[in-house]
Amino acid sequence: MRVGLLTEGGYPYVDGDAGLWCDRLVRGLGQHEFDVYALSRDERQEAQGRVPLPPQVRRVRTAPLWTAEDDGTAYGRRARRRFTEAYGELAAVLCAGSTEAAPPAPAARAERAEETSAPQADRFANALYGLAELARAEGGLAGALRSETAVRTLERACRAPGAPRTAREARVPELLTVAAHLERALRPLSLRWYEDDGLGSADLCHATSGGAAALPGLLARHFHGVPLLVTEHRVRLRTHYLAATDAAPAVRALVAAFHARLAAEIYRRAERITPGNAHARRWQERCGADRARLHTVHPGMDATPFTEVGEAPDTADPGTLVWVGRIEPAKDLVSLLHAFAQIRTQAPNARLRILGAPTGAEGAAYLAHCRALAAQLFPDEAEGPHAVGDNPVCFAEIGGPEAPTPAEAYASGAVTVLSSVVEGWPVSLVEAMLCARATVSTDVGAVVEVIGGTGLVVPPRNPRALAEACVALLRDPERRARLGAAARARALELFTVEQNVAAFHRLYLETVARCPVRRVVLDADGEPLPFAVPAEARMAGRWTDPALRGVARRGAGWAGQRAPVRARAAAVAAVPGVEGAR
Repeated sequence: MRVGLLTEGGYPYVDGDAGLWCDRLVRGLGQHEFDVYALSRDERQEAQGRVPLPPQVRRVRTAPLWTAEDDGTAYGRRARRRFTEAYGELAAVLCAGSTEAAPPAPAARAERAEETSAPQADRFANALYGLAELARAEGGLAGALRSETAVRTLERACRAPGAPRTAREARVPELLTVAAHLERALRPLSLRWYEDDGLGSADLCHATSGGAAALPGLLARHFHGVPLLVTEHRVRLRTHYLAATDAAPAVRALVAAFHARLAAEIYRRAERITPGNAHARRWQERCGADRARLHTVHPGMDATPFTEVGEAPDTADPGTLVWVGRIEPAKDLVSLLHAFAQIRTQAPNARLRILGAPTGAEGAAYLAHCRALAAQLFPDEAEGPHAVGDNPVCFAEIGGPEAPTPAEAYASGAVTVLSSVVEGWPVSLVEAMLCARATVSTDVGAVVEVIGGTGLVVPPRNPRALAEACVALLRDPERRARLGAAARARALELFTVEQNVAAFHRLYLETVARCPVRRVVLDADGEPLPFAVPAEARMAGRWTDPALRGVARRGAGWAGQRAPVRARAAAVAAVPGVEGAR
């Protein structure tokens, strides 16, 4: 199978998002060929280079998403008219949808709201694919999207009757900002990736995130019928919502409408959508994803580095708590320090180890604040009048002499604590589970989904509840051992690289079996290759139809015993027609 792997700001770049997950996926599926199509995040990312690629990566094609040079394409009158019509339709849909950030409609109006949004979704799709077809036929869209025509078209849509007040009040600077954002978001439409020897030759497109990464997959599906699989560990639409908080109201509304429409189109056209956790799955369902196409696949982690600690007897200090992660405000170490102050009143010998490095200038300032708070809450203590004082709170980085590896960091404590107020997929929690450590975590993100019943979960920003849970485990070694063993078993069953790779291998085969690509396969002389496409690829309907399953159980003609003529005729008559031309 040939897979087109679509990334945005990620694999195969050294500092790419989810690069480790993509690398493990590609290396684990050595029986397939991969063509990587990568959109780079910035110039610095491209300068840092790429990771070593395995032999199953056949080729890599990249394009910058942070810049686009005008290729000098000059549209004629007919092409300009096509652009104005398609871009005007796109802008009209955005203005009509800029009020959809309101709370969900009540159940009594849900069906009516869905009927109203369906024509808008079709209008958005027609405009999007119209621009893509124009770029394919006439050349890149960069010049047209930056032109005065684009800004005036957007302005007419905002001033049109029925447009919401937020759009009508958009001034020229705000219109320019929205037009620039749309130009950047639509750059993948101008790429030369959709030829027959490019994405058109893939058996499957796998987008490793939503948004811009999935846009080439949409076009490959539109031009060549290539099925699309979308994986989201973090919902791209939510990221855009959070990033637009400082923008003007008109900019925020129009940009949010565009990304909401694009996400809905991606979810509507994708054959399979694989959220990484239940939190992402709920977002996708809310944005219109069909529940029947959703299949949760948890991120896989390499359990090998943690095997020795996880299988060895627990020799850690029974009074030591360990926190591991990136040091930043979202981790709420302030609440952890206040909780530890309450723990010390009930367990005077307890100690806390905070192991991690700050992220950026904000993280460094937060670390300095936490160090000062720890020094204030816990003065240095000494065993006697002639001993050197020591603080019960220790700050260190993984890789230093005190914790050379993450496994040794978790092994140094009896209980692992997670105190975050915002969390996506809790990597440190899974690592602690692989080390067979009992855990106390705040109820954020996918924590409950990861922990199951193998750890204690408390509300975020509640130092008292956090302290009580930690004290309960510090005082009960049998319970700690029982929870740690159950946590390791759960992690090995659900969150390993092996299960992740196996799940995607199964989804690849299932998706291609349901959506065979209908194209002529040529031999070395350029002649059609006989029997290159299986006969079932031309059969109407779906192989999952109950009637077809009945035929399969009774036996097909080429398998030996033929099914009765009446049964076969009835089954074929019951098969629905093809849903759409491919």
